[in-house]
Amino acid sequence: MSPRRRRSVHDYEPLPRASSDSEDFPELERYDSPSSWLRRLGSKIPGVEKLVNPSVYAHYVTPRRRKRSLLRLVYWSVFSTPYLALFLVLFAGTFFPSYTHRPAHYNELRQRSERSSTPGRANIHKEKIFIAASIYEEKGELSSGVWGKAVLDLVDLLGPQNVHLSIYENDADPITQQSLTDLRKNAACNSTIVFEDLDLGTLPRITLPTGDTRIKRIAFLAEVRNRALAPLDTSEVKFDKILYINDVYFDPIEAAQLLLSTNVDANGRANYGAACAVDFINAFKFYDRFATRDLEGYSPGIPFFPWFTSAGTATSRNDVISGTDAVRVRSCWGGMTAFEAKWFQHQAPFADNSSVESTQPPETRPTSEVGPLRFRYENDTFWESSECCLINADLQLRRTGVGMPADSGIYMNPYIRVAYDTKTLSWLSLARRPERLYSLIHDILNHAVGFPLPNERQLEQPGQVVTDTVWEYDNPEKGLLSNATNADLSGHYAKVERVAKAGGFCGGRQLLVINEKPQHGEGRWGKIFAPRPPG
Repeated sequence: MSPRRRRSVHDYEPLPRASSDSEDFPELERYDSPSSWLRRLGSKIPGVEKLVNPSVYAHYVTPRRRKRSLLRLVYWSVFSTPYLALFLVLFAGTFFPSYTHRPAHYNELRQRSERSSTPGRANIHKEKIFIAASIYEEKGELSSGVWGKAVLDLVDLLGPQNVHLSIYENDADPITQQSLTDLRKNAACNSTIVFEDLDLGTLPRITLPTGDTRIKRIAFLAEVRNRALAPLDTSEVKFDKILYINDVYFDPIEAAQLLLSTNVDANGRANYGAACAVDFINAFKFYDRFATRDLEGYSPGIPFFPWFTSAGTATSRNDVISGTDAVRVRSCWGGMTAFEAKWFQHQAPFADNSSVESTQPPETRPTSEVGPLRFRYENDTFWESSECCLINADLQLRRTGVGMPADSGIYMNPYIRVAYDTKTLSWLSLARRPERLYSLIHDILNHAVGFPLPNERQLEQPGQVVTDTVWEYDNPEKGLLSNATNADLSGHYAKVERVAKAGGFCGGRQLLVINEKPQHGEGRWGKIFAPRPPG
């Protein structure tokens, strides 16, 4: 071998290795280059340096460390999950935001409302609006605060000459009474603001198997909601829309959009029997599951987007995912609901082929005998339905003559969102952006926990004679006592026939009551579940 060749061998003699892994991957020594942008990134974000260091992955294929490498692979997979999730949230929220880019006519209403101060600027068709609210507050925190200002701003957007404001409050303290009086003075529109101590003795009572009598919570809520609608009985104005507002915080422009922009027709007029906002107890959690049912009458799933389950045809769920402003449902409320007003006024129309509860055959009843639509409650002891669900069930029957029509005319509008505190309201516009990512995990969780809940009355049609199962105690005088023994709770289910009413899909086997006395439990409300059948 020539001298030149021998020098070449010495020139390229391998350097000592830093680790046993390098004998399989000598090129990894070049990773320590100080100019690497990955290295600079790793110095700023904890853990990223190891995540992007190729020497880490060398362990996965080194035979001597295969077992340890598998554990490290699991570790780094778990470690990288938050970064991947963050990337997906940012990517989806930026490029595919949910319910963020509103239809053009929504933006036109907002621009018109913000560029002018003329009263009625949002209500270009000068529709007559009846705003109703039944609230409960302490020290005027709603009527003198953000809620009250939002209501007055909404009146200004719709035009004081087009609005009647009706607020009913039971058991108002002195500060609240003054606050409501001030609100009445500041309202530029016609208004009926009533505060009183409702005599619970005037409400119907039910008798329990123990012989005790109680007031149903839903009977009370239906009564106070109806009192907020009472001015409709004497008003000579033919209203176009009714907007019912709970004790929720809302954007006045969005309230106007719910009223005037939901499911517009070719003439640019909103077209619905009822249209609901979506209410949130925090930035992600949907609140009003009790009053909400999908288009087939199924109860909602886990209370985050897309809210509905994939049971049946999953029409409501698919509507939510599609991004429509008119999600077809059987019932909703969402803290704020707009109604087609004609069904709530005197001599309200009734579909020719419909049936209503009466001793006279429904098909022979004249329209003039049908009173205006109002909130109601279930008479059964151990069957409860939200008054807000029942009003939607009755509305569908009035409009179509069918208890569960193919087109309910009831829509949820996810563009319009409200909250039960101002902080949550401020986060809703941001929290909604990545929510398309939730649908898969939502579906998995629904199946895991057994949603939707079963309901034996879901498919009942009004007027249908059905056989029901009713619990009867063997020892009724002891069956519901707090200290009842297993023997006291023994009983049986009996079969009875009844005529189905509208809204069977709304309910469930339980009893919600007002706690009138301390021994009835803590808080304002109580719940008693019906005994379960054996097996």
